[in-house]
This record gives sequence, C-alpha cells and structure tokens, in this order.
Amino acid sequence: MITPQNSGDAIPPDVRQHVARALDKVAREHHVRILYAAESGSRAWGFGSPDSDFDVRFIYAHEPAWYLSLTDKRDVLERPLDAHLLDLAGWDVRKAMRLLLKSNPALYEWFVSPIVYADDGVFRAAAQQVFEAHASPRALAAHYWSIARGQWAREIDGRDQVKLKKYFYVVRPLLSMLSVIEHSRAPPMDIGHLLAAVPLPPPLARAIEDLLATKRQTPELGLGDRIAAIDEWASAAITHYAPENHTLPDTVPHDGRDAADRLFRQTIGLGDL
Repeated sequence: MITPQNSGDAIPPDVRQHVARALDKVAREHHVRILYAAESGSRAWGFGSPDSDFDVRFIYAHEPAWYLSLTDKRDVLERPLDAHLLDLAGWDVRKAMRLLLKSNPALYEWFVSPIVYADDGVFRAAAQQVFEAHASPRALAAHYWSIARGQWAREIDGRDQVKLKKYFYVVRPLLSMLSVIEHSRAPPMDIGHLLAAVPLPPPLARAIEDLLATKRQTPELGLGDRIAAIDEWASAAITHYAPENHTLPDTVPHDGRDAADRLFRQTIGLGDL
C-alpha cells in the first residue's frame, strides 16, 4: 500500500487516503512501482480554490523486462476525474528521464511541488539533482513565455471582461520566466516564492496579492473587469522578453545524458550496467 506523505500542506486526510488508494490500485493493476507522486495544479501553485481539482501526477517504473522490447509501449497511465475531484496521471520513468534531458519544466515542478503524496526516498531527489545540473535556462524561459503568451492571447487580450482566474495562468509563468532570467536556473513552483524572488512595482504586487486572496476564498472566480496594473505589466513583459530578445545560455557545461542513463538503469533495477 502506498503510504501517504506529510508535507505540511492543507490537503485533507481523507483526500490523502483516497490518493494513496488510487495510486496503489494503479500499481497493482499495471504491475508498476510508484516512485513519486505530487500535486501539480493550482493547489501546488498556491492559488487553489476550495473546489479546485486535485491534480496528482506520478512517475512509475516497470520491471526490467518491460523495457527490453522492440515494440514501443504506452508510457502514460491516466484515470478520468472522479467524484473526489482526483485527476490522476503518470509517466513511465523512461519517458520522464527523456523529458528531463529536454529541460521539461512541468517535470521539474513535480519534483519541487510543496504537496507530496508518495516518495520512494531515492528517485525524486536524484532526478531533481540531475535536472538542476543540466537544464537549459533558455529552454525553461522560452517554455514559460510561451505559456503566458498563449493564455494572454486566448483568455485576456482584447476582452472587456475576463475570467479572473485566468490572470494567474499568465502571471505565474511570467514570474517563472523572470526568475529564470534573473537566476539562470529552474524557478520555484508556487506563486508565493515567485513573488518573493521577482521584484515587482508595489501597485502590481498589491493587485496580484488582492486577486490571490480572493481566489483562495472563492469557489468559482467568475467574470470581472480587466485589472489595469496586471494588464500593463503582462503585455509589456510578453513583448520585451520574447525568446529572440534575450541571450540566456542554451547549453550547460556538462551533458546530462550519462547521469540520466545511470539513474534510469539504477531505477529499473539494472544497477550500473
């Protein structure tokens, strides 16, 4: 049985037990080991509402023989949203390590999530170390910029009123991008740490904090008037920090493939072959 992890968050005990049972069922049905599981959505980002889904993401491993095949096999496990608002999805460890080598920010956010549901005590720490040593700052910044630009264009730009929660899907990636540009490393996941890491003009910081307070207390944050302080900043940042406009390094001093290969082999039980 998967043992629920305690990470000092506000996830109710009954939800933790439900997640543990769901992970255990996946492990038994698919004959895999759950290496790590964490919250990945708005609750982990720091702006969850009372009725937010529980977006649980996990990494798992098969027995060694599963990987010794000429046939490509499905490397994702998913479950539909259930009555407990549990949205469960996982990646096979080989898929995860391949994405790690591409500096995939979503994977890193799983590793540093403040809400952890399961951890084998080995894989996550080792994989996070490999990611941090070898990730491309340019790839990270470009990813977050692309998310912010897409959300801005689809949900906010050109509208008189907007779904106010959509501001967070622009603000958080922009803060993440700015953190990468400032520090040349993967950013923290939750918006509180991002706000502390990225200096903002006081009117903008107040506007974001006020919206945060409302979001955390409101079951459904609906339509509202545009927020001028956020609009002005977001529009300018999306234009100014387009990938072609900055010179972040695209490579790191050491190639991470050897370290990733070693960790993959060790994780699936092939030792140091």
